[in-house]
Amino acid sequence: MTEALSFGCRLNAAESEAMRALAPGAGWAGALLVNTCAVTAEAEAQARQAIRRAHRADPARPILVTGCAAQVAPAAWAALPGVARVIGNGAKLDPASWDAPVGPIPRGAPVVAAASGGTRAVLAVQQGCDHACTFCVIPRGRGPARALPVAEAASRAAALAERHREIVLSGVDLASHPDLPGLVRAVLRAAPGLARLRLSSLDPAALDERFWAVWAEEERLAPFLHLSLQHAEDLVLKRMGRRHRHAGLLALFRRARDLRPGAALGGDLIAGFPTESEAQHAWLEQFIAEAGLAFAHVFPYSARPGTPAARMPALPVPLRRERAARLRAAAAASRARFLRGRVGCLEEVLMESDQRGHSAHLVPVALAAPRGALVRARITDTDGATLRGEAA
Repeated sequence: MTEALSFGCRLNAAESEAMRALAPGAGWAGALLVNTCAVTAEAEAQARQAIRRAHRADPARPILVTGCAAQVAPAAWAALPGVARVIGNGAKLDPASWDAPVGPIPRGAPVVAAASGGTRAVLAVQQGCDHACTFCVIPRGRGPARALPVAEAASRAAALAERHREIVLSGVDLASHPDLPGLVRAVLRAAPGLARLRLSSLDPAALDERFWAVWAEEERLAPFLHLSLQHAEDLVLKRMGRRHRHAGLLALFRRARDLRPGAALGGDLIAGFPTESEAQHAWLEQFIAEAGLAFAHVFPYSARPGTPAARMPALPVPLRRERAARLRAAAAASRARFLRGRVGCLEEVLMESDQRGHSAHLVPVALAAPRGALVRARITDTDGATLRGEAA
């Protein structure tokens, strides 16, 4: 049986599922697919370890390697034991091109991939990135920004909605889709039975008036924003090459909550970026509480070869890890405050098992109900990380 190991983002997971389905027809039945991530050195190390373990367990099994790390340094991955093929990110969804050498990703490379596990489906509608954040190699790994046309995306979403109650629209830089607001409306029109549409990570600098109209008007669009924040102190953001600033983030958070009271807002944060002072880190810690983040994905800064940030004065690794731990503690406290605010509320819970589901805010809810059901529940308690509810 063809298996896939996916590292990194939700988009990688969707692509891995698509590749797993394509592999037998391409002559790779029984192979192991490894979809790598280049965001951090740790993610790369985990993928290398997985390849070595798999080869030791079954030396005869061919291993196909793809993903951003493999795109950036194909020769290094091809040299690992058991690797039969390194497949470029631009070819991973086109089996006819799996034998081609890894090369630059063209603007016309395939975009769409879908993962259909459980009650929720992930649909990739955008690929690549045209920005130049100083810490990031993803533009080299994913190529230029490109998007699935609205009509095709809506059609694919409608097909997924026949089997799933929730769909996540995903992309490398989803907010760069030429018509994200129109896409959201088209998907919801094409799938009238879909209970919930969710968006993956968004660049806060790209959210325009049309987006806010959709956010306010479309009730089936989940009240959940995962934002590519990275930091909140202006000088650090400038050195990162980010396009937003602290005041703009706070204004965005206020607007999102004014239009959708109780919305869950959060995103990605980098701890210990080069030159970050203790005062700048404290500013970011304070921002977590100031903005009322419902969740945060915290990463210690990881230098990526060839990026401008890798040439900046770096902080010691132990200090980066210590600051990441402080951010995680601040984020956990902020999440607990958000969850305490949901106690007594009515939530629509999409059941992933007969004992557990998730709310529209993507919060786990302990609840007894049939798997796949959409249950209206009153929240009775929280442990600070999850909610507990009873069918209303």
